[in-house]
Amino acid sequence: MPADDSLATQQRTWGSTMSGHRSGGVETAHADSTAIVDTGPGIVRERREELEAELLRPGATLSSGAGDRAVEESPDATRTCFERDRDRILHANAFRRLAGKTQVFVFPDDHQRTRLTHALEVAQVARSISRALGLNVPLTEAIALGHDCGHGPAGHSSEAALSPFIDEGFDHAVWGADITLVPLNLCVETLDGIRNHSWSRPAPGTPEGEVVSWADRIAYVCHDFEDAVSAGIVRPEELPISVSERCGVSRRTQLAAFIGSMIDTTDRTGVVGMGTEIAEGLADFRRFDYENIYLRPESQHQAEKVIGVLRGLVDYLVDHPERLPSRLFDEQFDLDQSTARAAVAWVAGMTDRYAFTFAREWLGMDQAILPRGVGI
Repeated sequence: MPADDSLATQQRTWGSTMSGHRSGGVETAHADSTAIVDTGPGIVRERREELEAELLRPGATLSSGAGDRAVEESPDATRTCFERDRDRILHANAFRRLAGKTQVFVFPDDHQRTRLTHALEVAQVARSISRALGLNVPLTEAIALGHDCGHGPAGHSSEAALSPFIDEGFDHAVWGADITLVPLNLCVETLDGIRNHSWSRPAPGTPEGEVVSWADRIAYVCHDFEDAVSAGIVRPEELPISVSERCGVSRRTQLAAFIGSMIDTTDRTGVVGMGTEIAEGLADFRRFDYENIYLRPESQHQAEKVIGVLRGLVDYLVDHPERLPSRLFDEQFDLDQSTARAAVAWVAGMTDRYAFTFAREWLGMDQAILPRGVGI
């Protein structure tokens, strides 16, 4: 087959821009670039920290130098400490692996959420609230993007699967802050928000952390319902009246109701929270999702399969510790800590596909009995 001339021409065009376009000792990205800003130094980190103190609402968390970290660092020249945290999370392996981890559907189709897209939607909701309230947006974003990095494969079922191997139990929020993200040397405020974003945990120590706790619930209640509707599991008209009349039946109207109520209520009371009527709608919405999506019989059946797979993998690794990557001990565990804990760390970090591949290879599990692309 002859070469596609249009493709070759396109490749030559791309290749011609290796060095950009030079003019007056400066290279620009485009030959016709006209973007001009005043000359002189930009707004350095110190000045931006001063602007935070001037512009953010009293009670907001202020950036300071390099931040309060377990290992002392020098401050960045241009970024605040919380912007550095956000950037570190975005570039972390643990964050990228969320793309291969279940939100509700194992092996989601092209339009269904993954744990990664969930984190991005939480960040969008949290950022909208935080900016409107005059809080520290970079800290809010860092907590939101990192809040689920401790999740194991196949959703919350992994917590039930892995808890028996850990004395304190496996909580994805605590595990994320205290194990998964430790190598990033994040600020204590960021780790606190990640560790305590779940409502069953103690309250975060910052208003930004409180915002993310709400944003997480707002985001997953709305988008899990939307995915379930798309999959034919539920129908919009099945929503309770307390939800549809107060919050609407589309993701757009629901998010607008929940976000707007948080902003209005916090502005009025000073407490980071939601008005009672809309909060009741959110609670009824979440209850509906639990009863009709997460706890439906097929979901529970798939969850039981997940638990069997993950426990089988940990048991196998305890019996075959030579399979464990040595980096686990170098990065996160002392050599005298239990093999089971190291095994949990590796299994918890796996994507769904990675875990199920090893289930076939190591445990001899047949593909037919493994979890498949349905909600869990």
